[in-house]
Amino acid sequence: MDDDAVLGAELAAVVAGARRRALRDGDRQIDTAHLLHSLLEHDPEVRAAVGAPARLARLLGYLVQRSIGYGLRWQGSVEDSGALAVVTAPTVPGVRDAPDASGARDARDTPAWSPAATAAVADAHERARRRGEPRPTGTDLLAALTVDPGSRAVEVLERAGIPAHALGARIESGPEEYAGESGVNC
Repeated sequence: MDDDAVLGAELAAVVAGARRRALRDGDRQIDTAHLLHSLLEHDPEVRAAVGAPARLARLLGYLVQRSIGYGLRWQGSVEDSGALAVVTAPTVPGVRDAPDASGARDARDTPAWSPAATAAVADAHERARRRGEPRPTGTDLLAALTVDPGSRAVEVLERAGIPAHALGARIESGPEEYAGESGVNC
């Protein structure tokens, strides 16, 4: 199956964006911070869930700094918070780790998935399944990214002053919970 069939066009674009970002940054793996950054770029509902424009700007600022600042310590390492078993050859159900529009010519050019990113995508699928939906939404993935307290996405959220646990709880409460805060109706 291709990404569009399993994830839907919107999340397939998020995954492709995360893959391109990992390649550009020289990272060995697509990690949760790559997914978070790509989600924010592609999904207005995810941006609304994050909150007010000032919060979103601060979060995007930290994500941009990732490749020029503190994120450099992540290069060449596996995202492993210890909360999840390390996967030697990470796979995401239904998401290929094969060459794509990112410019990778063969599988060796394509970053693998970190264990935390693999778990987040699987959790997003489970959230959709519980709602009776065939594919996860961007907010499913955002909520899933907030689960592992040791993940890079949570580290970035927390550094930006956004408590990941509270964000996840707000998303679980539904769009009406965060629509008024950001000024964007979902």
